[in-house]
Amino acid sequence: MNKRSLAIMAAIMESTIYGLNHTIAKAVMPEYVKPFGFIFLRVTGAAILFWLVSLWFPKEKIANSDWPRLIAATVCGMVINMLLFFKGLSLSTPINSSVIMTISPILVLLLSSYLLKERITLLKVIGIIISLSGALILILFSAEQKYNAPNIPLGNLLFLINAFSFGIYLILVKPLAAKYHPITLMKWLFLCSFLINFPITFWEFRQIEWESMPPAIWGSIAFVILGTTFSTYLLNIFAIKQLAASTLSSFIYLQPLIAIVFSVAVGADQLNLLKIVAGSLIFLGVYLVTKKKTVTGS
Repeated sequence: MNKRSLAIMAAIMESTIYGLNHTIAKAVMPEYVKPFGFIFLRVTGAAILFWLVSLWFPKEKIANSDWPRLIAATVCGMVINMLLFFKGLSLSTPINSSVIMTISPILVLLLSSYLLKERITLLKVIGIIISLSGALILILFSAEQKYNAPNIPLGNLLFLINAFSFGIYLILVKPLAAKYHPITLMKWLFLCSFLINFPITFWEFRQIEWESMPPAIWGSIAFVILGTTFSTYLLNIFAIKQLAASTLSSFIYLQPLIAIVFSVAVGADQLNLLKIVAGSLIFLGVYLVTKKKTVTGS
């Protein structure tokens, strides 16, 4: 099997884990762990794991010229991205989060086109407008207060900002992924993430009442640390070595399918007409934007 095929398999596995995460992480917040406290667990756990694993890999030094890009990638992919996604998930629903995240490829296209000075066609502009309309419908008109979702419009807005931040991360990390071993890159990204997130997240981490957690919640936390954080970021950095940022971001379309089936199956969310209409607009817009590949990544 060639490297590109392996990269595609890694991207599929990454999206599958993320699709499950929308519901699994939601079950933990905010009753057992508040969102920022959860980020402390994610970042600290992943940083420890990556540094331990790095003991079995060759040592690489990050060039001084690459540190600004690495820190910027950390801020976008492991600070803003994580904080806003988990905060939004604590306020909104798993289906909303998975649907709005599909707008990320459009944001990657816009960013890549801007950085590469490539022209965006009229068809893509129409697609962007349609997709953003769907996202805005979810943000402005989702008002139900079910399924532990106290502020759905605000949560959905945070998802949109989160998707934009993750799009920037994919653009920034691409050159670094081509230059360094995935383990080297991840251990430094997560160490920087730990240092930046610490003052923001430690207070909520201290509020966790460990003795009151049932075994299922412990399992969910372990899944988020080992699966959603350690495994997905490693799979992502492996995949982006072989795939363009815009190509990799398109695998996010698997997330809503997995998230919807799983969340409805376990009773964590439900489909309604608003979500179907908004989701259809987002998917139509994304289809128009990605109909013809014009971006090769950076």
